[in-house]
Amino acid sequence: MKLILSGYCLIILIGTLLLSLPVATRGFTCTPVTDCFFTATSATCVTGLVRYDTYTHWTLFGQLVILGMIQIGGIGFMTVAILILMAAGRKIGLSQRSLMQNSISAPQIGGIVRLTRFIALGTFLIEGLGAVLLSVDFIPRFGWKKGIYFSIFHSVSAFCNAGFDLMGGTTGQFSSLTGYEKDGLYVNVIIMLLIFVGGLGFFVWKDLVNKRFRFRRLALQSKMVLSISTGLIFLGALLLFLLEHDHEMMADLSLPEKILSSLFQSVTARTAGFNTSDLAAMTEPGLLLMTCLMFIGGSTGSTAGGIKTTTFWVLCISIFATFGRKKNVEAFGRRMEEGITRTASCVFMTYLLLIMGATLAISAIEGLPVLAVLFEATSAMATVGLTVGLTPGLGMASKMILAFLMLCGRVGSITMLLAFSSDKRVSSSRHALEKIQVG
Repeated sequence: MKLILSGYCLIILIGTLLLSLPVATRGFTCTPVTDCFFTATSATCVTGLVRYDTYTHWTLFGQLVILGMIQIGGIGFMTVAILILMAAGRKIGLSQRSLMQNSISAPQIGGIVRLTRFIALGTFLIEGLGAVLLSVDFIPRFGWKKGIYFSIFHSVSAFCNAGFDLMGGTTGQFSSLTGYEKDGLYVNVIIMLLIFVGGLGFFVWKDLVNKRFRFRRLALQSKMVLSISTGLIFLGALLLFLLEHDHEMMADLSLPEKILSSLFQSVTARTAGFNTSDLAAMTEPGLLLMTCLMFIGGSTGSTAGGIKTTTFWVLCISIFATFGRKKNVEAFGRRMEEGITRTASCVFMTYLLLIMGATLAISAIEGLPVLAVLFEATSAMATVGLTVGLTPGLGMASKMILAFLMLCGRVGSITMLLAFSSDKRVSSSRHALEKIQVG
């Protein structure tokens, strides 16, 4: 676990040094190290929160550094490390296989090398297809060179759920995809599909391919991921439409455009970070809903963050199991392993405590409204990257708090906890039992 955490920290350090070079900044001036560190953390943790607009501040070199960190952070540090060892002809030992299993939350250690190859091949194929599809719109709009480059960058950013964009020189700084709010159905759909596929998880991809996309034959985790992911997207879109359709954010949109905007914002809240509407104009109920969607996030073993859809599902069905006086937690005719509820509760409480602590600290330091800061802190912890415009103006202390949240969110709360406790021996002794009442 320490190696996984150290790996991400090393990538962030290298990225910080590269972005600190004058060649990385337009005008060949040195960007402050703290801002370089924040950007490198955001890119490596595939978050998308930025201090500077990606296109107008960074040169092509700086943008490529950011793109490289997004790719490494998206497929995972250990995946890249295993691929490098395989390319060098090195034998993959048991310890490396175990680390890879923990890194991508694979169900078993057997076949982990084949799964690594599948992840790499699948990632590049999907990102390549996404780039080709986006180029249909981007090349006529921006020209050949810029169109191809923009297609590749945004395909990788969308699939890795990073949220970095290069539209600052076209529609204004920090504009994300707001220029495609009204006449960008095609680009909206492609970006949403890339976000959705990237957020499903590597294990789910392989299960779908192996079972030939037959839902009834899928493993329990795949069924849970597909069900809750689809349900949250459409439920989130419906609620966003009801909350925002007659308010400022969607005031000048037609009915079809309002529906598309609601759907896109629901999809991107799955930790992607792009936005087609001005989130600063969103109502407080809408912001709270988006915060909840970001908190849940994507799926285990994917490019997405959050507590994960399976964690949310386990907590929900645990409630019904308690009400129904069932001894076991069950779904789709299967019984889940003992202790799964305790693990899910640990993840939930870790995320909740970190987000609430960061929200209180930043709100006190900056003197900002709690709800807006909560949105920003959740966006960082869930590695989303959506913002209501607070991040660029935050002080150094607040940026470091958000950077810490991004790292915790990408590495995973369980991995972070085990990284500092894995050397402790498991005690086999038990204290005397005494019952207490809860609830």
